[in-house]
Parts: sequence; C-alpha cells; structure tokens
Amino acid sequence: MNYKEFMGNAQHRLELDELGPAVRATRAVLTTLGERIGPGEASGLASPLPMEVDRYLTDADSGETFGYHEFVDRVAQRGGIDGSDANYYAETIVGLVGEVVPAGNIEKVRNQLPEEFAPLFQFVDEPHPLAREQ
Repeated sequence: MNYKEFMGNAQHRLELDELGPAVRATRAVLTTLGERIGPGEASGLASPLPMEVDRYLTDADSGETFGYHEFVDRVAQRGGIDGSDANYYAETIVGLVGEVVPAGNIEKVRNQLPEEFAPLFQFVDEPHPLAREQ
C-alpha cells in the first residue's frame, strides 16, 4: 500500500473531511506507539509501511513505559483532539497498520504491551466498520 492509499484509508475510516487531520492523527498514534514499544518492534512494524509513515514509529524515542490512559492522553495532545477521539483514532490507525504488516509483526507488538492495551487492537481482531465501504 502506498502513502496515498494508506492516508486515504485513514481519512475515510476516521471520517475526516480533509487529509491533513488524518495525517496528524496517524502521526500522533504511531509516534506514541513508537515511544511505548521497543526499537525492534517499532522497526518490524514500520518496515512494510509507506516510507512517509514508517518514520513516525522509527523516529520516536522507543522503550518508554506508560499505561493505556497515558497513551491515549499523548495521542490526544499530539493530535489536538479530545480523549474519546484519540482512543478511536488509535484503534483505527492500529487496525489499518494491521492490514498492511504481516500478522506476526502486529502480534509482537501486542505481546509486548500489557493487557490494558487490548482495546488498541480492536480493529486488528475485527474489521473496521468502514473498511469495506471504500
């Protein structure tokens, strides 16, 4: 999937009118995820993604330890959105990443995170409701 397709999917699934907010949401989610997971998992997750997107994971300071609420708060702050939107955006972007990367890569990330991060993988485990409308 190239950058244009990836961001078009993100924009559609997040139900945003413009591409800019979808880019900001994607950056916020993947940068925060990159901070939370180890550098090996960040590289493994990033490698199949478009190069304009993979850097959000690989350029983050990896290996920090924080809980899911802090994760959502960081996404909200970076994206300039409220917490409920940040939670949905994170689930949606991780689900989209899960469609692009090999299943083993996303499972390595899931296995590295505590159980409280399970909601992050909602759209990895089941299709996003807007995934088939494109």
